[in-house]
Amino acid sequence: MKAIPIKVILYLSLCVIFTSVAIAADAEPEYWKFASSPPMGWNSWDCFGTTVTEQQIKDQADVMATILKPFGWTYLTVDIQWYEPNSRGHSYRRGAQLEMDEYSRLIPGLTKFPSSSDGRGFKPLADYVHSKGLKFGIHIMRGIAKQAVRENTAILGTDARAADIANTRSTCAWNPDMYGVDMSKPGAQEYYDSIFALYASWGVDFVKVDDIARPYDAVQLAEIEAIRKAIDKTGRPMVLSLSPGDTPIERGDHVMHHANMWRISDDFWDRWQPLYEMFGRLDKWTPYRANGAWPDADMLPFGIVEFNRPTRFTQDEQRLCMSLWSIARSPLILGADMTRLDEFTINLLTNPEVLAVNQASENNRQVSSENDLFVWAADVPGSDDKYVALFNAQSNSDPFDVSKTDYQSALMRGGDEQRVVDIEVPINNARRLVLVVSNGGDNYNYDHAAWIEPRVTGPKGTLKLNDLDWEVAYAGWGEVRKNRTADGRPLMLNGNPVEGIGTHAVSAIEFKLPEGYETFQSKGMMTEGSQGQGSIRFGLLIDPEKRVKPDRNEVTVSFDDVGISGNVHVRDLWKKEDIGVFSDMFSRELPLHGAGLYRLTPQP
Repeated sequence: MKAIPIKVILYLSLCVIFTSVAIAADAEPEYWKFASSPPMGWNSWDCFGTTVTEQQIKDQADVMATILKPFGWTYLTVDIQWYEPNSRGHSYRRGAQLEMDEYSRLIPGLTKFPSSSDGRGFKPLADYVHSKGLKFGIHIMRGIAKQAVRENTAILGTDARAADIANTRSTCAWNPDMYGVDMSKPGAQEYYDSIFALYASWGVDFVKVDDIARPYDAVQLAEIEAIRKAIDKTGRPMVLSLSPGDTPIERGDHVMHHANMWRISDDFWDRWQPLYEMFGRLDKWTPYRANGAWPDADMLPFGIVEFNRPTRFTQDEQRLCMSLWSIARSPLILGADMTRLDEFTINLLTNPEVLAVNQASENNRQVSSENDLFVWAADVPGSDDKYVALFNAQSNSDPFDVSKTDYQSALMRGGDEQRVVDIEVPINNARRLVLVVSNGGDNYNYDHAAWIEPRVTGPKGTLKLNDLDWEVAYAGWGEVRKNRTADGRPLMLNGNPVEGIGTHAVSAIEFKLPEGYETFQSKGMMTEGSQGQGSIRFGLLIDPEKRVKPDRNEVTVSFDDVGISGNVHVRDLWKKEDIGVFSDMFSRELPLHGAGLYRLTPQP
């Protein structure tokens, strides 16, 4: 046999090495297996804010195990500030004393979680949840507690102490508890290793890390990588969820290769505008959707939320929301009080044919979006069948173009002092007036505002707008309220109660006016709920065009557009009914904010 030259051997060896490296680089991360289908579960934030207790978690677990678990609902997550013994509502107390161990790690507050005494942490509660056949999750803020830095407490596994690793320039804009961690410092990785080792010892299956996906700067990116390493080191299959949104699309490749799910919007509540905006968000993230890596459209605010409030979504809007989350394969995380589920909500959450779209479809994509009539489609694995969702996202709840105001105030930013602007605008006997509050564009969700003593004046005298009923009124969060803020507090100016209208950007409030009024006057104010943050502009639309859509509209899908042809059998998944056989296309007349979800089966 002729000897092979040594250069050839070296060349072939290098080819093998580089090929192996390329294959390894393209291989799916092991942790994608932790969430091979979108996680389905529940989170305490929407209903209980920062106040959820051990008994409430057990009560929720009991209901989930009985009603929802048979349909795949599995994860039960304790959201923010479980370590703050005296937390209240959906807000935070600056400087609150937190429960913490000797190694700078936050632990459950005893007043809320009594079984955590004697160093047991969440282990007893996790055991209870596991005994129901469910999985247990917790929310954490990125970084290290400011309290630990003040006290300069120890870090397990290193001589470094809390103050050595804290990045005091990296803080959360909306929560006062934490500093970021400087991952270039000795002891920083050991800190993250130690907290996730603690969570693993408690039996945690799901971790939602907050203040880390936006703006996704270099500090946050390094902490994401440290958290990934820490979870992997535990050997426990913990699903990693990142918040808040929206995660920058430029970080898509990085986030999908470090987390199992990540938020693509700010907190999602039961308002039409954020739901409408989710069409674009979910479509944009399609290239980064994979089995084990999921763009997260946030929680489902159905049923009873915010302690005792029924969802503002109509039944059509809830069905649309569930259809969109399903066809786009977003994680399904419920925000309702499960102990008070009604028949409609239970049916919404337990339709096996709808849930199959979320859990076991492929190639999910938006097909068309003409005139706010959307079509999405997905493939049925192992079949020529297709799933199709039809949406009528046209709306009369926001009939004005608020980007084209006739008056706009200077930008107002939150701060320590109360922010107020005087507004006086000629309206020239207008018969329709729309008060607008727009977001300043800084992506914070603290844009609380109020119109103080809004009125019109002219030959007919003075007319208080508080004495009129509005025609249309919406707010980006909370509710438009007379004489109260969007979050329900009395309207106050310089410590005194005042009349006015409280709201939250983006907001429009329409009034029809009688003849004889020539000037609008008011003060515009950022209210207490802004917590010194956020940014807004006040604006007016004077006699604007009001765009009115028909109550129903036909939404059509061409079979060619979804990769099938000829005669096709159609089944309505929500109704669990076979509709019939159609040729070339399929259409349905849907109400405003309505949706349908269907399975299409090509016929021989």
